[in-house]
Amino acid sequence: MEKSGENERIIGGSPAVKLQKYFTNASAHAVAAARTCYSPRVINEDEVTREQKERIGKGCFEGGHHTVFQHATFSFSIENVSRHFVWAFLHSHPFFNSEQSSQRYVKLNEIKATVPPLNSDARRIFEQGLREGWQVYNRLTALLKEEFIRREKEEGKQVDEKREKLIEKKAIELARYAVPVAAHTSMVHTISGLTLARLYYLSRMPPVSWEAALVVDEMVKQVINVDPDFKMFLKDPLNKEELLESSIIHLADGRTDPERVASEFDEDLDGGRVKLIRATEKAEELMADSIRIMLGLTKEAMSDEEALRLVLDPKKNKQLTQTLNISTISPLMRAMYHPVFTFKIKLSHTADSQNQRHRMVFATRPLTLLTISDKPDYIMPEQIKGTGAEEPFRRWMERVWEIRKSLINAGAEKEFADYILPNALSIRIIETSNFMFLWHKWRLRSCLEAQREIWHITIEEIESVREKFPLLVENVGPDCKLRFLGGVRPFCTQPRWCGQPVWTWKDFRNAKRRY
Repeated sequence: MEKSGENERIIGGSPAVKLQKYFTNASAHAVAAARTCYSPRVINEDEVTREQKERIGKGCFEGGHHTVFQHATFSFSIENVSRHFVWAFLHSHPFFNSEQSSQRYVKLNEIKATVPPLNSDARRIFEQGLREGWQVYNRLTALLKEEFIRREKEEGKQVDEKREKLIEKKAIELARYAVPVAAHTSMVHTISGLTLARLYYLSRMPPVSWEAALVVDEMVKQVINVDPDFKMFLKDPLNKEELLESSIIHLADGRTDPERVASEFDEDLDGGRVKLIRATEKAEELMADSIRIMLGLTKEAMSDEEALRLVLDPKKNKQLTQTLNISTISPLMRAMYHPVFTFKIKLSHTADSQNQRHRMVFATRPLTLLTISDKPDYIMPEQIKGTGAEEPFRRWMERVWEIRKSLINAGAEKEFADYILPNALSIRIIETSNFMFLWHKWRLRSCLEAQREIWHITIEEIESVREKFPLLVENVGPDCKLRFLGGVRPFCTQPRWCGQPVWTWKDFRNAKRRY
């Protein structure tokens, strides 16, 4: 591996958290909401006294009546945090809203990354690893861009400046797989007061990362600055020694075997990315029954197939053709909630960062501190295979695991050493969701503009359900297909059309994606 310049600048720094928008008196607002429950009128926050905050607010919190703390929200700008932290902590639960800088569309022109607290020897190794990672990223970008332009010209297509920029976007989308998960990201992140209290509690429990503790502390500090009384709803774990004894790391008791666990998981996938391992028995009949109950109809009056088409056929249910997802509040579409499916999925760290944004599709994700193999374990994008970028990519995967080993040998804790690993890192999850939330995920990620790896996973999920319950997924597809079937124009709702009449396709499995 050719090394980049020793003096190439690394932009690190502490997490930058700024409270942008907020409720000025969140604690009073929560208590006012609580008092309203026992009043014939709405109580305003300026009617709440300090004594009521202490008595009613604490009483609600300690008694588990937490909905009153969801009304107040806090919107933060967050910068100088790692992609790994966002994946492992900030986006690992469903109750948030984030708009995050995308590595698919934003080129990483500078080495901006989180550098863990390391000793001098380990820090030197880590920083050199960052430089090498960015060098590989730039090289892969150049190789893939050249390859894709060559293919276009061989097909007789004109590659003008606009087209070249689009091709470069596809190149950086793939090259990002080589970038360490320490790479910085930035976002607007909005949560409720209840979620902030939960994050604070969790940040005090092992084995939470040092980075998570830093960010949450700063979030809490800024909220308390605008509402000092909010701190009365922030609780530390009652007995940290007992928590440590029952922590995940202690329970593992040194019995972890990452390589064997990964091997067994992969064998169960039978060479694929996705395996449906559990499904609601008679899922189609169950959903049809719920529709009939809602409408007051007997089985004689409405068959299973008729009932399912009433909800899932865009010709009959025009709600399916709208980009606004109203499934949870539509009486008709709530029937989709009852069938439940569980999958085993193997994907890259970067693809799972997108996958987990479908926050109502719940998954158990690995604690990397316990599950990283000492051998290279990664996902190579299909578009890199067979190109001049394949060999440099493979060499870097071997090299980056060597760097991780060197970091550990130099005294770095495994938690810190893992930050050098690439976005290509294999992640194995077990995912469970009802059909309603899967349908929404499939609708968005079956679009040909979706990142290719998560697109493949989506198609495999759809097809695995189709084998058991064909009526459920007969009309599943991206917005353009749903709108076409429902007779609603324009078919494509995206800013940029993929260039293919996807709405006419019956089979997505063999779709040809250029990049």
